[in-house]
Amino acid sequence: MAASRIRIGVDVGGTFTDFVLVDDHRQLIYLGKQLTTPRDPSRAIIEGIQRILREAGVDIGKLDGVVHGTTLVTNTVIERKGAKVGLVTTKGFRDVLEMGREIRYDLYDLFLEKPEPLVPRHLRSEVDERVDATGAVLRPLDKDELRTVARRLVDQGVEAIAIAFLHAWRNDAHEREALAIVRAEHPDLPVTLGSEIAPEIREYERSNTAAANAYVQPLMQRYLSRLEGELHELGHRGTLSIMLSAGGLTTVRTASKFPIQLIESGPAAGATAAALYAKLTGNDYLISLDMGGTTAKMCLVEHGAPEHSNEFEAGRVKRFRKGSGLPLKVPVIDLIEIGAGGGSTAWIDGMGLLKVGPESAGSEPGPVCYRRGGTEPAVTDADLLLGYLSPDFFLGGDMALDLDAVRKAVETRIAAPLGLGVEQAAAGIHAVVNENMAAATRMYIAEKGRDPRRYTMIAFGGAGPVHAYGLAKLLKLRRLICPLGAGVTSALGFLVAAPAVDLVRSYVARLEVADWAQVDGFFTDMEATAVERLVEAGARKEEIRFERRAEMRHVGQGFEITVPLPDGPLRASSLDQVRAQFFETYEKLFGRRIEGIGIEALTWRLHAAAPQSDVTLRFAGQKADTGQRIKGERQVFFPETGYAPCPVYNRYALKPGDGFRGPAVVEERESTTIVGPDSTVHVDRFLNLVIDIDQSTVAVADTEVHHAHNG
Repeated sequence: MAASRIRIGVDVGGTFTDFVLVDDHRQLIYLGKQLTTPRDPSRAIIEGIQRILREAGVDIGKLDGVVHGTTLVTNTVIERKGAKVGLVTTKGFRDVLEMGREIRYDLYDLFLEKPEPLVPRHLRSEVDERVDATGAVLRPLDKDELRTVARRLVDQGVEAIAIAFLHAWRNDAHEREALAIVRAEHPDLPVTLGSEIAPEIREYERSNTAAANAYVQPLMQRYLSRLEGELHELGHRGTLSIMLSAGGLTTVRTASKFPIQLIESGPAAGATAAALYAKLTGNDYLISLDMGGTTAKMCLVEHGAPEHSNEFEAGRVKRFRKGSGLPLKVPVIDLIEIGAGGGSTAWIDGMGLLKVGPESAGSEPGPVCYRRGGTEPAVTDADLLLGYLSPDFFLGGDMALDLDAVRKAVETRIAAPLGLGVEQAAAGIHAVVNENMAAATRMYIAEKGRDPRRYTMIAFGGAGPVHAYGLAKLLKLRRLICPLGAGVTSALGFLVAAPAVDLVRSYVARLEVADWAQVDGFFTDMEATAVERLVEAGARKEEIRFERRAEMRHVGQGFEITVPLPDGPLRASSLDQVRAQFFETYEKLFGRRIEGIGIEALTWRLHAAAPQSDVTLRFAGQKADTGQRIKGERQVFFPETGYAPCPVYNRYALKPGDGFRGPAVVEERESTTIVGPDSTVHVDRFLNLVIDIDQSTVAVADTEVHHAHNG
């Protein structure tokens, strides 16, 4: 690992772009926040980097690295603003993208709307070739036909091509041949191979992933190249690393080649930061709440690691309806996104009911209080009316909020139509958004067979600490943690993430007849590829660690489970150990063990990572002594008390060991923490606010509720 470095993490969100500068030489952390510039995200990035460098007194020439995460990929897919893509596939399989899984995500909707394929039918072409499911070549690739198809697509104006031949996950020779032919005639045209981006069984998912990668590749190549160039013009000579959806870091070159792996780049950083705090505070069971301006992200962190998934659904027709989007075979941190952020707008539906989100005002025009042209009341507007936010200390006073405009907008749009007072309407908006998050979290945790009462919540993002207390009450949680600098904690996640890579091969076989030498060969090849990529990303070969897993199931089942594999070479003698791992994982998930039915493996996965970076949590804004802990007092609304005078604490004047009782408001530059009247607070040695909610106010039926809070 490198010794002392200066690095900046940059998280581009829908409303704000967050910055964290870590100076290892002085062991100081600087924080920054800038309104996102949606038309050109790089403008906010460059301006924010220049500003935080000035505040830290660091010359850009001494900056060792910038780590970046972005929502640009997912926004491109959602908004359908990607490249014009052509798909080349096996004769007879032109409509794989149209047919999909042939499963309705809503059985009873007679007007069911399906997601449109990213490649329209007139740009999907067939060529004569055929490989069977064992990898044997039945018909060779018709090279002349391929040349004709590629020329026709280029003449139609495609900006990228995806090639996805049947069973190429088993034998990619024809896709490789096709790539060489297209590159020879069209050297500047981006080409994605299904066997390279997702070498896995299941044709629809693999073809769709290849098409999605091609769809976003030209845009991301231009964006990353421009950003790298602008940083270079400023005098930056260090590295630019990109956060992957699975929580690892990669190079610009790899990100440009496989940009679809960045689709959850931003949210992954928040989960990575939550994992850091889980280890620091000794919490084995955490619910991570990352609530920003546009969405709230929830993730389970157990034993210091967030949960992962190997599939992600993008561009849903019904934003929060599973099955209504485009399935992608990309490794991601397993989290849920809820249309609940500071910019989520309040509205009244046709039944006269108050709704909040999922639409967001974003940064342009933003909530009404931003004075940027917004007219629809948003969650931030309600929080301002309820006294949770100060009109004079938002972003540390850099951005004054317009309380009068908010009052008029809430009165006109919400309160008057519902026959409520303005304060009642604001309280309703706050309650509805909390209930939305609680309902989604309960379902998410229930699907995993967990009990939410076992967990502590860690809350960050600009709006997270504002809503965490109310959400914790609804989920019957007993402990809540709010880190210092919560408003930009996701950006800190970039700087503690490790260079990492996830690779996969599919080979379907029953365990007792599997060719273990072939499986071992897969892992040998994947390890060599992983080492090459990670060394390029700055890792040292001897520090790289590997984790091997397989997706397995009982013969006849339609879905697989992910099973850890033993270390060392895989041989026929490994069979008993692999089978035991399968039964142990299956029993943990489903509570039973089924003997006497065959077991088969479908996919073999390798995760490779270098060690994480160390960060000393010493923030530049923290005072050496207590200073003025209480800044003043203002009227704040709580359901238990209504509006009541509430002390406002200066976050930067609090030191380890300090404590107080609620109700209280704790202000810092990037966020505000709300503490209810039934809570006590203490500041731990990492300057986290640890909030304990009075157990007598939480109805707990189970007397054996575990809560890990050793910190």
